[in-house]
Amino acid sequence: MKLKNDFIVHEAGDETMLVSTGTTSFSGLVKGNKTTGLILELLQTDTTEEKIVSALRAKFEAPEGAVERDVKKVVSELRKIGAIED
Repeated sequence: MKLKNDFIVHEAGDETMLVSTGTTSFSGLVKGNKTTGLILELLQTDTTEEKIVSALRAKFEAPEGAVERDVKKVVSELRKIGAIED
């Protein structure tokens, strides 16, 4: 899976934003934290949820299952708006 080219990632301080270029059916802005930003960064190249979880686990200490839940939630939301190509 990979982030579609129709979306642009922008970071502003501690906030990450995902913006549609206007060529998609989604018209809006997705705001997230640094964790979301890292997920979006990893989605710039073809990857898997497992690889994203592994990268986040290497960077953050989190309770068992928390990273997996967060990744699954973000990826699910990105799929809903059509931001991911599989």
